[in-house]
Amino acid sequence: MFNSRKPDPFFISLHKIAENMREAIHYANNAKYGTVAELKDVSIKIKQYETYGDNLIHELIVMLNKSFMTPIEREDILALANCLDDVLDGMEHCIAHFEMFSFTEIDESMRKFLEFITKSADEIVSAIELLNRKNLLEMRKHIILIKDYERECDEVSRSSIKQLFLKEKDPIRLIKFRDIYNQLEDIADYCQDVANTLETIIMRNA
Repeated sequence: MFNSRKPDPFFISLHKIAENMREAIHYANNAKYGTVAELKDVSIKIKQYETYGDNLIHELIVMLNKSFMTPIEREDILALANCLDDVLDGMEHCIAHFEMFSFTEIDESMRKFLEFITKSADEIVSAIELLNRKNLLEMRKHIILIKDYERECDEVSRSSIKQLFLKEKDPIRLIKFRDIYNQLEDIADYCQDVANTLETIIMRNA
């Protein structure tokens, strides 16, 4: 069902969703968290990305409902869109907790999480650009990297939580730090879900 003569509107829509997600992740990675006011600004901006992402998902669903033919299974299109949305929702949820906790202590572990998640977001967009060009087999190298970054985040999670319980004596701070670590690991898992969905699309269409 691939038409190599022109870009498919469904793939263009998926690329917009992915690009919006990537911009939000990069913003979160590069943002300043040193004051409560800065936390508020970051939370508002990420929420704007999340709202725009929801609008893009809605537009895609309307297209699916109106279209008789789709370039790949419509279930796969929707699954990929929802997985991309999960990444952005996860980041919005995490940043909301930063702001809710007035959490201005961004430690090395959190920076590592954000770095690997940002790299995953870049690979996701690269893979979807290849999907838009119908170059399915080339997508695999990006999928492998996304999964590698998820494993790196697993290592960061294990080591950071271990050190947290060894060193932190304040139970409230311990709870806050562990909550943020867990949410960041969840975002990495959502990125892997995107990779798994892309693998399914390759399997069915290559």
